[in-house]
Amino acid sequence: MLSSPLVVKIPPSMQMTDDDFFEFCQVNRGLRIERNKYGELVIMPPTGAETGNREGNIFGQLWVWSEQDGTGITFSPSAGFKLSTGAERSPDASWIRLERWNTLSAEQKQRFAPICPDFVVELRPHSDNLKPLQEKMLEYMEEPGFQLGWLIDRKNCQVYIYRPGEEVECLDNPTTVSGDRVLPGFVLNMSKIW
Repeated sequence: MLSSPLVVKIPPSMQMTDDDFFEFCQVNRGLRIERNKYGELVIMPPTGAETGNREGNIFGQLWVWSEQDGTGITFSPSAGFKLSTGAERSPDASWIRLERWNTLSAEQKQRFAPICPDFVVELRPHSDNLKPLQEKMLEYMEEPGFQLGWLIDRKNCQVYIYRPGEEVECLDNPTTVSGDRVLPGFVLNMSKIW
């Protein structure tokens, strides 16, 4: 059975401010909550242990590369980012160049940072619908600063690659995926992901 996130529509008179939404997420830490560009709450079911392991593996590989490279920092799925559309998203793994991150104030870094990562990864669990994740990736592509995104579809062993101004590329059952010119030298080993 495929699942989709629960989308909760909020009447215009009850829209949350950024501070309200941040506080709402803090008091509901057990939920995976995002807010889309329409102000709707998107509540995602928790992932299973296997998917959590795969997310950790993706983040781990990215973190190791980032520590060696030194030009940016990585973020786990618990980090939230406020996009220019008003959406607040939490990619499964992400990376931001230091020169962009350092433009934010200390206060901005403590909340949902008002910045889109340069690189984002979304992982599709076997039970989730693909369409909401594809829509989310297209939303990232519209953002200033976004350079590269991977949507990893474990169910079909495919990786969709998103680059600004280019058609989406789909790789069938790759053994590795390269970070291209955005993440020079970063190669994700897919054997631990599939």
